[in-house]
Amino acid sequence: MSFAFRYFHPNPGWSTDSAGSTLTPATSLNELNELKELNEIVVTPIATATPAPITAPIADTVGKHCILELYACDCAKLDDEDFVRAALSNAALRAGATLLNLISHHFQPHGVTGLALLAESHISFHSWPESGYAAVDVFTCGDHTMPESACRVLVEEFGSRHHQLRSFRRETPAMIAALERQPAAIDGLPVPPR
Repeated sequence: MSFAFRYFHPNPGWSTDSAGSTLTPATSLNELNELKELNEIVVTPIATATPAPITAPIADTVGKHCILELYACDCAKLDDEDFVRAALSNAALRAGATLLNLISHHFQPHGVTGLALLAESHISFHSWPESGYAAVDVFTCGDHTMPESACRVLVEEFGSRHHQLRSFRRETPAMIAALERQPAAIDGLPVPPR
């Protein structure tokens, strides 16, 4: 069964021929911007984006965001959907996060995408086994979580011989600074203290 979403292109970043049926990779920023009518997004070049300096103390942040690049990994593990799911579960546990749901997809001929939905945010994983590479995103809110620990687990689990980790704080918008959110217990499991 396939689903069509009105506002999402079936392959964002790809363009169609004049008949709208054959997909080919979009090669330029202009081609990507032409898709904004389908995606309702505006694409801006990364080179023009200037990151804001981290000035807020940790108490004034929503959480921490880690971007992890895994290189020279065990290719068989990168292509094993069950292994990816187990690794994401272990990473969430080691980070002290509450795993709410875990979804994954194995691509043909190879590659796995996985998403660990956390009460504190998420861990996403995308692999290219043919290159020994995986792109990982770990975002956790609150003071009790350790996203860097989740990253260490994934480096070890996939046998990465080289990795790059960038970590930054997500600043709290003034409108939500005073709000306190607490996840509800799931199936009788206790909620980690904040």
